[in-house]
Amino acid sequence: MAFEATKREWSDLYVFFRLLANGLVNTGTVSGEINKSVQHTLCAIEREEHDGSRLYRILGDNIHIGKEDTQIIPREKFAVFADLILGGIKGSSEDTVVSPDGVEEFLDELKIYELDAKTQERTNLTLFFWNMDAPATGVVIRSRLSRMHPLLDGGRAANIKFELTGMKFSNPMISKVNAVEGQNTVAERMMLIESLGGILKYSDVADKVFRSNLCMIDLHFPRLLAEVLRIMQLDGITRTQDLIEAVKAMNPLKIKDELIEKHHFYEYKMKQFLNAAVTGMRPAKIYTAPSAAIQGLLLVNGKGEILYYPVADNQLFNDFLFYNTRFEQGDVQKDHYGTIEKENGILYFRLNAKVGLVKR
Repeated sequence: MAFEATKREWSDLYVFFRLLANGLVNTGTVSGEINKSVQHTLCAIEREEHDGSRLYRILGDNIHIGKEDTQIIPREKFAVFADLILGGIKGSSEDTVVSPDGVEEFLDELKIYELDAKTQERTNLTLFFWNMDAPATGVVIRSRLSRMHPLLDGGRAANIKFELTGMKFSNPMISKVNAVEGQNTVAERMMLIESLGGILKYSDVADKVFRSNLCMIDLHFPRLLAEVLRIMQLDGITRTQDLIEAVKAMNPLKIKDELIEKHHFYEYKMKQFLNAAVTGMRPAKIYTAPSAAIQGLLLVNGKGEILYYPVADNQLFNDFLFYNTRFEQGDVQKDHYGTIEKENGILYFRLNAKVGLVKR
């Protein structure tokens, strides 16, 4: 009987099959298109399976599975099923896709029982370029053909605190603000606070670990992130590059024009933040340096092409993230933000940081 899985799960399997079939991957461009002039030859892929890490070596026209060649499968078979999976993803208007004919039997033949394999280091696949003596390259997968995991998932640990100043808010006024519901609930509550004479002034990062993580980028980065979140809510701007343009005009850190215009300070700091988010930084986990496990990002674009963004190509990697990410709205109830709350006699309003890749 055919089974169902989400487009994201199918996308992960599609990437795996397509890479084995092609035996190479192209670098992507800053705009998210394929760079046909830059290719990376693959000699093997390691994937986490139900029985542990399994090696898939690309030798001639065949894929040799396992260190002792327990199975040998023609590469062309992986190409056939990669095409079937891609067709299933593109042909479904729902987020779930029924397994195309023959795919389940092929997975049973390969003894693959998880479509979106992950390691403890959060990598999806480990790639070996050119030969087995080359360093292993752990990569994460994102697909524009499916709903994407955020690069930085908000959660309560990623909240920024604003102190409510300007005037004293009574309990009925607080209740009135917190009761507001609308198309953009958080923004409407912020605007009501302003109309009542309140001022939201950046105070602190709610979680001390996330505060320290942000300070690893720059001691003033928490304040910068706070202004980005404020602009996102009040002005409806979500794309990173547009948010930074708005921040530059405000210059919340009061730095010199030369540092802004010639050194591109705000762009540089945001790129560092996005790089950290992809390579290992989590709000509630102490961050010291980019993870050695995550060395690249594989992106499936709208055409089904697989693009490779190596961390080692620092300029390409950071520029791609800067121009292809957006700040997203988290769940207000789940992430516990967007309401006036009293803490040690002081009123605060929290905003939440959540970052993902744009769909197109």
